[in-house]
Amino acid sequence: MKILVLNGSPKGKYSITLHTVLYLQKLYPGHDFEIIHVGQRIKAIEKNFSESKAKIESADVLLFSYPVYTFIATCQLHRFVELMKENNVDVKGKFATQITTSKHFYDVTAHRYIQENCDDMGMKYVRGLSADMDDLTTEKGRKEAKNFFDHLCWSIEKDYYEPAFYGDSSYKSAEVTPADADNDNKKGNVVIVADLAEDDAQLGAMICRFRAKLPVKTRIINIREYPFKGGCLGCFRCASDGKCVYKDGFDDFLRNEIQTADAIIYAFRIKDHSMGSIFKMYDDRQFCNGHRTVTIGMPVGYLISGEYSREVNLQTILEGRAQVGGNILAGFATDEKNPDYEIDKLADSLVYALENKNTQPQNFYGVGGMRIFRDLIYQMRGLMKADHKFFKSHGQYDFPQKKKGTTMLMYLVGALNSSEKIKAKMGNMMNEGMVMPYKKVLDDMDKKK
Repeated sequence: MKILVLNGSPKGKYSITLHTVLYLQKLYPGHDFEIIHVGQRIKAIEKNFSESKAKIESADVLLFSYPVYTFIATCQLHRFVELMKENNVDVKGKFATQITTSKHFYDVTAHRYIQENCDDMGMKYVRGLSADMDDLTTEKGRKEAKNFFDHLCWSIEKDYYEPAFYGDSSYKSAEVTPADADNDNKKGNVVIVADLAEDDAQLGAMICRFRAKLPVKTRIINIREYPFKGGCLGCFRCASDGKCVYKDGFDDFLRNEIQTADAIIYAFRIKDHSMGSIFKMYDDRQFCNGHRTVTIGMPVGYLISGEYSREVNLQTILEGRAQVGGNILAGFATDEKNPDYEIDKLADSLVYALENKNTQPQNFYGVGGMRIFRDLIYQMRGLMKADHKFFKSHGQYDFPQKKKGTTMLMYLVGALNSSEKIKAKMGNMMNEGMVMPYKKVLDDMDKKK
């Protein structure tokens, strides 16, 4: 087969992910592997897409290869997917799959993003390989890579592929009622970070109504106008001091103009099942903060133009962002059915969040994500010095082995529970003992009355 590898890593030939592809290339010399370094060459590819288009259309299989950056693929690969669609690349009926490397932080949402876009273009998607960064150096990891490729070949031979997620859409944006905003006489500091095109009247109307209904002073930052020098390079130059290798000032701009706000509202039009490549660049470049939850406790909300109710993966990403960041999620306002109501509700919900600081315990998205970060930062604390200092000072090294009292108690309970005679005598004492601390809370409330 003629396999075209779309290497989305900005590191090009130094990509860890790409080395899994190179391993497969050596393992299966009968197949023709060709590589386009789309992550490293995206600016040149933007200027002339014809060569990439010809290679894509002549390939039998497209293999997306990339590291997972902030929930999805790199912003450079995001842009390449946009270019494929903008240039009407004929890939209908071609097989596609993907290989990623990461520490498994939301690799599932990254894989689904690629799969959804393959579906859009009529491709036959085969389940990809989500590898740990170190897997290729282990016998188990190499075996799993081989198993993945064998399954890919078998699927192509049998013409087996994953079903598409979505059918045809009947979405049509609902009209937003205009509202005049008197921003000068309001107090506070809510920043609206938007990807707002000059001709996007719908999203502009949503922002205007939100600003009018929110009794707090707002300001707009249109990241489409920010002079980004490029997307995150994954170079880790910022690991020690938080300073980005780019000299476009974004790290200081982020900290001084956005993270100093009382709350952040993100406004965007859904594009290719995500917030779009510009917002992805904005997200990726926030790696100057490493894995530090510097906006913890800050309310966030979203103004979204598009059929958000169908975008299950995007919903997971946006909730996951808030959960991992420890933010108060004020809500989402879309223009699907009743945008006036949705926008007004978001404005009220944001005010409530600002006044009450109603933080909630993290769910699986937040707890699971932070556990991955905790273990990663501790292991790499010699390199990620700023992250290590932050995690240590904020008590985020909550390793279970530190809870020696609980561990010893569980050994005791386990020993008692392994004896049939003792269990018979205990009766319901186990359940009573488990709820005792919680019963005490209720009893203490009665005493205070």
